[in-house]
Amino acid sequence: MPYPTDRDRDRPWVMRTYAGHSSAAASNALYRRNLAKGQTGLSVAFDLPTQTGYDSDHELAKGEVGKVGVPIAHIGDMRQLFDQIPLADANTSMTINATAMWLLALYVSVAEEDGADIAKLAGTTQNDIIKEYLSRGTYVFPPGPSLRLITDMVAWTVANVPKWNPINVCSYHLQEAGATPVQEIAYAMCTAIAVLDAVRDSGQVPAERMGDVVARISFFVNAGVRFVEEMCKMRAFAALWDEITRDRYGIADPKQRRFRYGVQVNSLGLTEAQPENNVQRIVLEMLAVSLSRNARARAIQLPAWNEALGLPRPWDQQWALRMQQVLAYETDLLEYEDIFDGSHVVQAKVDELLAGAREEIDRVQAMGGAVAAVENGYMKSSLVSSLAERRRRLEAGEDVIVGVNKFDTSEPSPLQAEGAKAIETIDPAVEKHAIEALQRWRASRDNAAAEAALVGLRDAAKTDENLMEASLACARAGVTTGEWAAALREAFGEYRAPTGVSAAAAVGEAGSAIAAVRERVQETGKRLGERLRILVGKPGLDGHSNGAEQIAVRARDVGFEVIYQGIRLTPAQIVAAAVQEDVHIVGLSVLSGSHLEVVPAVVEGLRAAGAGDVPVIVGGIIPPDDAAALAERGVARVFTPKDYELTQIMDEIVNVIREANSL
Repeated sequence: MPYPTDRDRDRPWVMRTYAGHSSAAASNALYRRNLAKGQTGLSVAFDLPTQTGYDSDHELAKGEVGKVGVPIAHIGDMRQLFDQIPLADANTSMTINATAMWLLALYVSVAEEDGADIAKLAGTTQNDIIKEYLSRGTYVFPPGPSLRLITDMVAWTVANVPKWNPINVCSYHLQEAGATPVQEIAYAMCTAIAVLDAVRDSGQVPAERMGDVVARISFFVNAGVRFVEEMCKMRAFAALWDEITRDRYGIADPKQRRFRYGVQVNSLGLTEAQPENNVQRIVLEMLAVSLSRNARARAIQLPAWNEALGLPRPWDQQWALRMQQVLAYETDLLEYEDIFDGSHVVQAKVDELLAGAREEIDRVQAMGGAVAAVENGYMKSSLVSSLAERRRRLEAGEDVIVGVNKFDTSEPSPLQAEGAKAIETIDPAVEKHAIEALQRWRASRDNAAAEAALVGLRDAAKTDENLMEASLACARAGVTTGEWAAALREAFGEYRAPTGVSAAAAVGEAGSAIAAVRERVQETGKRLGERLRILVGKPGLDGHSNGAEQIAVRARDVGFEVIYQGIRLTPAQIVAAAVQEDVHIVGLSVLSGSHLEVVPAVVEGLRAAGAGDVPVIVGGIIPPDDAAALAERGVARVFTPKDYELTQIMDEIVNVIREANSL
């Protein structure tokens, strides 16, 4: 969306809703309905197997297919996803990172089939792998090869698809993982520096075209409910980006240095308790990124009020879209120049954020940059510590969340009245149908051509050749997502990022509640003759590790020995670790909707291993009916976002251990 060049009414931002689920056909129907309602851009949510480079029939994909997004296994799925949507006229954002090159190859290939001039394609691939190591967890390859994939995409798009944003430096998940505004600005800028340095040093882009590279770097930010501070954060972002691109990269054209960003307001800040309060939270957060004209988002997507409960329905997404339309078309927001220019209060806050961000950027750069600060665990442990402090303030009542830790009395909600379908549910048959369709695809394609394309990809990966053309060849030959990623796994290897738990600072609270639980942990351990041990596990492909990490930190603080091996484990791996470590309890964290598949698999696996007496608890976004079903399958306790007091959860975990051991 171009910036206005005069003082006329500002143009509305691109309006999106983040959407996709179950199948390409179902998602296509949803997209076309949303576009008909006035949505001006598409924002594609992919399921976790697609995001992490697995086909629907892989062991790790069990229970994950179509849950948090649409499964895209090959070019046939991409054709169906955009059926009757002319890509030449579309503005498509794809939230995809480790497999971004692959999804862009599929998108470009389908556009070519439709006769589109790919030079005119407009849209964005998120493609920020650094934040995946720190927060969201859908990384695949080690940092070095991942940065190569990003570099190749940037170089290829600048030359071939110049209107495309090849990377959306994403501070969104950093805020969810605990980042303060200073950390959010600093770590996003460190990521952008790492990418621009890599592109510049690769030799793939002539020096005189670095301005074109900078002009296509976009950002994707989070906007929390402290909307004045968040607005100041966006002004600081814009000022710092202008400074870095001018001074570090010598970009002379102010238009190329513009800070261009899209936003999704804070989904994890939405509450399960009194979820109707989420409506005003979303509106206030939208103001943070729209009030300041000089730092206004050029694309906005809003969550639905009930995303803390589960997958929103089309009606809920329509409501979120209408919020944007009311602000853009009914109010006078777009009629004025920047209303904060000249405000000494705003400028003082912006200056404070800039000073802190510059200091933190210098600290990371002194370590060798963003990649080094991922590998040594510095940024991750800093975020875990910040989130622990945020949790402490929440539990102490220093930070108020209406309906959760204050003003929590409530009338029955008509939005959740008995018989009302409050969330969208995915038919369990979706996964079965996806696997069958995948098998038919493999059987019907030219397998010799697919294998030849994969050989070409493997060979190119061993050189410094740009991998985009080899990926396009794979897309056209009918290669699957899992096959493309497997070929690069062979060449690059896989990676397990530092969890940040061991180095995270303690919460600093020696209050009576923690002391009482610590005493119970010690007393129970004495009666059992050993220190209590808890295994915190993340089964399946869900990479949202913030909750698991905070449970691990608080369990350590109250005296448990904690076994936490990070994300993306099979139920069998969790069972094996529980047996090997002889733990007293297994705690599982699942936010992707796969709990009915992966959690019972762990319970049954423990029984089969002769450890059926080890209780299993689970936390996540779990509807009441599913919680009851898990209890019937042998789960001892279910915790949901309304159970926000970690120390109380620790106390209940001790109760579960005592019950299991008849104490």
